[in-house]
Amino acid sequence: MEGLWVPGVLLIFLLPCPVGSQTSSIPEQRWWTPPNEAPSQQQAARAPQEQKADGGREGLPPQPRCVRCCPPPEKHFYPQYHPVPQINVTILKGEKGDRGERGMQGKFGKTGVAGSRGHVGPKGQKGSMGAPGERCKSHYAAFSVGRKKPLHSNDYYQTLIFDTQFVNLYDHFNMFTGKFYCYIPGIYYFSLNVHTWNQKETYLHIMRNGAEVVILYAQVSDRSIMQSQSVMLELKEQDEVWVRLYKGERENAVFSDEYDTYVTFSGHLIKYSGDP
Repeated sequence: MEGLWVPGVLLIFLLPCPVGSQTSSIPEQRWWTPPNEAPSQQQAARAPQEQKADGGREGLPPQPRCVRCCPPPEKHFYPQYHPVPQINVTILKGEKGDRGERGMQGKFGKTGVAGSRGHVGPKGQKGSMGAPGERCKSHYAAFSVGRKKPLHSNDYYQTLIFDTQFVNLYDHFNMFTGKFYCYIPGIYYFSLNVHTWNQKETYLHIMRNGAEVVILYAQVSDRSIMQSQSVMLELKEQDEVWVRLYKGERENAVFSDEYDTYVTFSGHLIKYSGDP
């Protein structure tokens, strides 16, 4: 198709175009019919005509049917506005009701960090005197014994046996064995007094459970004298304390007679240590 411009008139010439020599660049329009819509009367009338036209072009490839390829226009729906009535609650507020029951106590939270120590408060008033308590139980242990017979050493160690009893509280000192037996643990004080023999040595030990604790010794002399020894011991229950004469390597003796008591051995409890 060509045109010629003439002043006031536009001349258009139509040139024949052989079939199949050129193809139009304009794409074919296709009609799309939604599946839920029924074909219209025009489409129904057009169908037999298209079939005839297709039959007249025998030998040519079948032409595709025109369908609509574009989707239908979208429909927009807008929400309708419905006015909501407003109610003034303050007008409808009633009277205050009764207090309800107390609910169950909740779980305790985690323990927090200890705070700093507060200031010392004022001194309070003196309280009233309380009821008297039970009397404290006292513990006692004491003994004092003597010997009126002299004693000479032998070839073995000898336990000094006493024949006179001055004090023997609760019989803690055994007169037959010559030993003190501890029944009340604590701190004890012991003292030993003897009279030496002329021209003889005096050699004794205060013993505890078979071990020497302290010694009483007097050298050989022309005169006899009084000799003493003392010691404090911390004893446990069932401990034993006694006096032992040393064995006779040399002349070893303790003087005494039937009229006077020259040898004494005493002991008593100073402090009880059984309770914590």
